[in-house]
Amino acid sequence: MSFYTSLSGLQASQSDLSVISHNIANVATNGFKKSHAQFADVMASNFATDPTKQVGSGTMVKANRQEFKEGNYNSSSNALDLAIQGDGFFAVQTPGKGPLQYTRNGAFQVDQQNYVTDSSGGRLQVLPVDNDGNVTANGADGLTALQLPATSGLPIATKKVTMDLNLSTAATAPGVAFNRSNMGTYNNTTQTKIYDPSGNAMTLTNYYVRKPLPVDASGNAIQPADGSSTWQVYSFVDDQQMKVGGSTAPVELTFDKNGNMTAPAAPVAFDSFTSQSSTTAQPLSMDFTGSSQAGSVFSVASRSQDGKAIGILSGVSVGADGLVTASFSNGETAKLGKVAVADFVNMPGLRQEGDSYWQATGLSGQAVFGVANEGTYGAIRSSTIEGSNVDITEELVNLIAAQRNFQANAKALDTASQISQTIFNIRS
Repeated sequence: MSFYTSLSGLQASQSDLSVISHNIANVATNGFKKSHAQFADVMASNFATDPTKQVGSGTMVKANRQEFKEGNYNSSSNALDLAIQGDGFFAVQTPGKGPLQYTRNGAFQVDQQNYVTDSSGGRLQVLPVDNDGNVTANGADGLTALQLPATSGLPIATKKVTMDLNLSTAATAPGVAFNRSNMGTYNNTTQTKIYDPSGNAMTLTNYYVRKPLPVDASGNAIQPADGSSTWQVYSFVDDQQMKVGGSTAPVELTFDKNGNMTAPAAPVAFDSFTSQSSTTAQPLSMDFTGSSQAGSVFSVASRSQDGKAIGILSGVSVGADGLVTASFSNGETAKLGKVAVADFVNMPGLRQEGDSYWQATGLSGQAVFGVANEGTYGAIRSSTIEGSNVDITEELVNLIAAQRNFQANAKALDTASQISQTIFNIRS
């Protein structure tokens, strides 16, 4: 009988060693949760057994219980490295591989289809939201895989540019014919980014030239009686000069003696043109009506244009409530969903699947989904990875204790063997 008692102790110690070794092996595994072996004594008895004379029959492994306390948090530079500070699991779905799986390993990345996935290809699940970031569907049926849009919006061709600037009264007319390649033939210049019908960027360049005063027969400048002055504006889109009524003559801006612009009184409409990357004719107008002339230096008070390019994905952020927001190169943002956080009535009842995955079982109960940072659900930490919750020092001490238990049971087995051998050697 003592053979089997010692054997059960050896088997239990071996299981303990295996569990501890598994913990130590995963000390650097992100999101790993350690386990510890739990044992129970074995007693053989019936209703007639005297309880004062019972002898145990050894031990057995009752459970390998998982411990879901949080691991250490490590910062990273990737906004899609996520950690849950508190209770909960990320939900992921691997296409074609059955039910949802749950993980605490939030090292996510973007695959070739712009889905946010973990290293095993599982797609991160989110709850859909409206434009204000409010969740529009709850529960497992509302989950959807997080996919980052590559672009945002539709291109809009620039039709109107508004320029509010100040031209200096101290500027002098160049006195030579305008040549955009010669800086000495104009006083000031501005550059404005505009867009063609395909959303491609172009540069609208305006050259401002102080118009010389007329001269008399003696070559003296004739000052206008009303004290007005005029500036000429030459406009180019990339290398194409803008025309008004088929003429390349410059637009003229007239100011009174107080520096207020008197002409043109309405936006200047250029002839329609086509860009290098689009064959669609594009109208364009310039509005200078807010401009002035003063003694200060040339400056641009404000400038705007009504075109827009297609937005290219430029960044993504995740808030403490799990709200995923994408940013685009055209200044637009889009709310893509809230990271779904799954919780369970009995977390130790989850089945370990490897790759830092767990699956729901009858012991754990079904997942209950919610929003991060609400109620009992933990907050999302972006640019953070949760490490293993294994304490290497504690595990090494446990390893020594398990080894001693194994040696003690082995000694008991050896002693039982010697006793049996002694009995066999007894001669009558």
